[in-house]
Amino acid sequence: MSGYVGKILTVDLNTLSFDVEELNADLARRYLGGSSLATRLLAGMDWQRDSYDPETDLIFATGPITGTSAPASARYVVCSKSPLTSGWGEAHASGYWGPELKYAGFDAIIIKGRAERPVYLLINDQAVQLKSAEHLTGRDTYQTETMLRNELKDKKTRVLCIGPAGEKMSRIAAIINDHGRAAARGGIAAVMGSKNLKAIAVRGHGKLKMADEGSFRALSKSLHKMISESPARAALHSHGTNVGMEAFYTKGDVPIKNWTQGAWDENIKNLYGPEVTRRILTGASSCRACPIGCGRIIEVKEGEYAGLAGKGPEYETIAAFGALCLNDNIEAIAKANDLCNRYGLDTISTGAAVAMAMECYDRGLLTPKDLDGLELTWGNHRAIVTLVEKIGCREGIGDLLAEGTRRAAEKIGKGAEEAAIHVKGLELPMHDPRGFNSWAVSYPTVSRGGCHIAAPTYWLERGVTFPDLGFPEQLDPHSAENKGQWTAVFQDFCEVLESMVTCKFCLYGGVRSNHVVELISLCTGWDMDLQEMLKIGERANNIKRLINLKLGFGIKDDSLPERIRSLSLQTGGTDGYLPVPDMDIMLADYYRSRGWSKDGVPTREKFDGLDLSDALGEEYRALSAV
Repeated sequence: MSGYVGKILTVDLNTLSFDVEELNADLARRYLGGSSLATRLLAGMDWQRDSYDPETDLIFATGPITGTSAPASARYVVCSKSPLTSGWGEAHASGYWGPELKYAGFDAIIIKGRAERPVYLLINDQAVQLKSAEHLTGRDTYQTETMLRNELKDKKTRVLCIGPAGEKMSRIAAIINDHGRAAARGGIAAVMGSKNLKAIAVRGHGKLKMADEGSFRALSKSLHKMISESPARAALHSHGTNVGMEAFYTKGDVPIKNWTQGAWDENIKNLYGPEVTRRILTGASSCRACPIGCGRIIEVKEGEYAGLAGKGPEYETIAAFGALCLNDNIEAIAKANDLCNRYGLDTISTGAAVAMAMECYDRGLLTPKDLDGLELTWGNHRAIVTLVEKIGCREGIGDLLAEGTRRAAEKIGKGAEEAAIHVKGLELPMHDPRGFNSWAVSYPTVSRGGCHIAAPTYWLERGVTFPDLGFPEQLDPHSAENKGQWTAVFQDFCEVLESMVTCKFCLYGGVRSNHVVELISLCTGWDMDLQEMLKIGERANNIKRLINLKLGFGIKDDSLPERIRSLSLQTGGTDGYLPVPDMDIMLADYYRSRGWSKDGVPTREKFDGLDLSDALGEEYRALSAV
């Protein structure tokens, strides 16, 4: 099959055995790869089992574009039942690991069971081994990657691994590859930890087959040129994703003091992209085949964090450990980021946990005794760094916060729940629905919970238009008009990107759906059009929705934290806007656009029209609205 290696590896950790099966061509066309393929492969799993049950599967998947010459085509997807939300879970990362898996001979890996002792999986050109990882136990992710490369005597071996947080099954743990690229959201790394799987090392020398290699390469070359010459590329390459901090702040999109404060005028300037660049940046890094190079290489040369060097923080991390905690010390933020990378922690959820603990301390719900002596005052950068270490080690109060804000707040009690800012249990990313209200329909409806990666809908409110998807003009950030329809369409389109698999930042450089359709067609040889492509995303999103419904999620969970619904920020860029009651209008529009019932349930007509019976049994069809 063109575009695919055509093989799926199944690893049974119970029996330490392997099985290889062919990737069915019809299945590939209906689900493409990446997130959608993983959705199909996981659909028949017993979702009532706990995330840590040995019978809960874990899937790593690439797509037909992964590892090709197409721009930003280096991502992979990992899916399972989320330990954090107890619902559908997925995380994405870029770097070099995903392409290497295809060169080694596999489109996807299914991990089953649990090893009795720590192991790592080694794949070398379709030769598969499970090897002892007991010497790696307790090692951080950077140490693990270096040790495995040395052990295997090949510096080009690509390593994906968990750190101490994943080993200790922190519900906010991240999988790390390439020294700092993180598949972070939803605590998927804890599923690896529960299976005693420390790492997956891959090395391959295979070639990828294209249906029309000449035309594919020509199109890829033109897209690389278009992206490279775009203003967005220049900005992202110069200052990373944090280039948006100033604009986001102006629009009220940056959460401050755990989502309670609208303005922070003097301090926020210390976190603007150019200022961060001036103080700690030494260079940029790129994932494979990426013309943007948004990764940061930093060095702290003076002060108490002097000597810190390596991968630097991105926007989400700077906002989470910065504005969210009233901390404008960028060097301390860089240190917190480095610790998260090494321990294997999601910087968004970890920053949210720290901010919640700070608020609880401020309100007297947590005392220094509860916090192991920490004076967790707002902006105390030393306390932030120490708390991140405690979370990574599951030590003291860190053991509680490693459970995520929802569970931690329930344990603290006394009203702490209002300080836990999450949707479906997943901590919100650093974008405020009071600044761009499309977040108020996107966050509640994403299957894995409060997530900005599944569909960064606010792009259209910022002026990044998509005429090909039916939205040629910028939308008003504080209007409900067309937001539900836009969110549904963009979620399906973004699901396709996570199934190809490619990075959404290529959209900043001008890539649109016609380019995506052409890339898929030239790669696979399929005569695909826009409607068939979007149907792939729609099919996967409906399956994920039905899985969550089976688990008890429903319209009651399609909501936002009460703080964001009711706390009007009278200073800053939100202009005092609240997403309610517009949110009800937008959600109703979203359900209609999806062909769901008014209660947010896929209809029987939708189930049959998408032919979901090939993935889901009759019990799921029975869940559909008649």
